[in-house]
Parts: sequence; C-alpha cells; structure tokens
Amino acid sequence: MSEHHHHHVSGKNLFLTIVLNVIITISQVVGGILSGSLALLSDAMHNFSDVLALVIAYGANRLAARPNTQGKTFGYKRAEILATLFNASVLIGIGIFLIVESFHKFYHPEIINSVWVIALGVLSIVLNAVSVLLIKEDAHHNMNIKAAYIHLLTDVMTSVAVVLGGLLMYYFQLYWVDPAVSLLIAAYLIWASVGLVRESSGVLMQFAPKDIELQKVSEEISKIPQISNVHHMHLWQLDDHKIYLEAHLDFTQNLSLEASHEILDFLEESLKKNFGISHTTFQCEYNRCDEKEMIKRSR
Repeated sequence: MSEHHHHHVSGKNLFLTIVLNVIITISQVVGGILSGSLALLSDAMHNFSDVLALVIAYGANRLAARPNTQGKTFGYKRAEILATLFNASVLIGIGIFLIVESFHKFYHPEIINSVWVIALGVLSIVLNAVSVLLIKEDAHHNMNIKAAYIHLLTDVMTSVAVVLGGLLMYYFQLYWVDPAVSLLIAAYLIWASVGLVRESSGVLMQFAPKDIELQKVSEEISKIPQISNVHHMHLWQLDDHKIYLEAHLDFTQNLSLEASHEILDFLEESLKKNFGISHTTFQCEYNRCDEKEMIKRSR
C-alpha cells in the first residue's frame, strides 16, 4: 500500500472499454425496440450505466493526476474516491430496479422475438468480456476502476441470463427463467456495491485503514528508547495508496534538532516498511504538560 507501489491506470484501455460499451448499448436499444424485448432494453440501460461509470472513472483518473497547488495542497486525489462512491451508489440503485422489474416480469410475462435476444445477448457477452479483460489489472490497484470493473462483470452475468432466457423462451417458452436469474444478479450487484460504498465512505470520512491497527503503530513507535509516549494520533487515507499519520511524540531527553531528525528518519522508514504509511507529521515534545491520550477526544 506504500507510495512507491502506486499503480498507474491505463487510460487507453479505459477509453477502449467506453467505446465497446457504447456499441453494446446502441445495438441493444435497437434490438429491444425491434424485438419488443424488455429484457434487452433493461440490459441496454444497464450497459448505458456502464458507459456513464466508465466516463466518470476516466475523468476522475485524469483529474487525480493533476499536480498539487497552493490552493489545493492535496490536489484532486480524492476525485477517484468520490467517483467510486457515486458509481457504487448507482449500482445499488440498478440492483433495486432489477429486483422490482424481475417481480414485475414474474406476474406479467411477455412473448418476444427470442432470436434477437439471443444474438444481441451473445454480442454483449463477448464485448463485455473483452472490456473486463482490458481493465482487470487496474481494478486490483484502484478503487474507482474496481467499481467500473464490477459494472462490467455484472453486465457479463446479466447478458448470460438474457441469452439463457432467450434460449429457454425459444425452445420451451419458459418465460419465468429470465426474472429468476435477474434476481440473483441483482442480489450480487447490491452485495458487491455495498462493500465499495462502505470502503469509499470510510476514506472520505478519514477513518483509519481497516488493515492497520493504530495500537500496533503506537507500539512500533514506542520501541524507540528516546520516545516515552505517543499521543494525539491520527491515521487516514488520502486515496487508494497514500496513508497519512500524524502524532505527538514525547522525548525522554531535550535532544537537538539534528538528533531528533535522525530518529524521525528511522521512524518514517520503519512505518513505511511495516505499515505502508507513506507520509508522516510528528510534533516533537519534551516536558510538555498536555493530555497524553492516544486518541484526543472531541470537546
């Protein structure tokens, strides 16, 4: 998680994915109108949400790359986190919509031209599968791209359901299969998106990263003989990769600035190696009377 492991997202792959999803959306809208298939039109809407998600992801990624300025000392690093929260929230909304539509289809099955459904469903599977492969690597390293990746992955699953439904309608007239599979897809969509909402909200609320225990960080700092106490600690994430720590350090001796800097240099390297903390701000103190709680309570 440390800064030197930062992964640069491929803008070219993201752009190609957007183009592929525009093709899917247009073809499914046309096919849905010609065949009278609500399933195809619903899938087209789902794919259109992918286009929006990918455009937002692409724009946020470019925005996050802008340099820091005096007026924006952190730059636009959290643009991607905001995009993640938005995309995941949209996914939850789509999942709820799919559940409602699935129940509606249970009670009001429609006879449609299943050949169109099968053909365009297969096209959607192929193009979405290519899209998934294009951004799979970036999704491992970037929360924002992960949200778009889940969009695409669920589209593959949705298109498989559309094709299966089309085949069963074509051969057996089993119109209830399509909404049944749609319910399963919607449940997965909501489950995956809730995790992203929780994770991105935690970053925006400046919660400590869930895989780092503040107590262990405090214990690591306290191993240094010249430091007697660590208090007023704050640990948070700026984005997917940068973790910040600030704290007050009580020194046992009235050290010179040069001597204290040597200790801080060692401490920064230790925290980066053991916890992935990429930026630290320490307030060095000696014989100062203040509250010594690890976490300062709000007044």
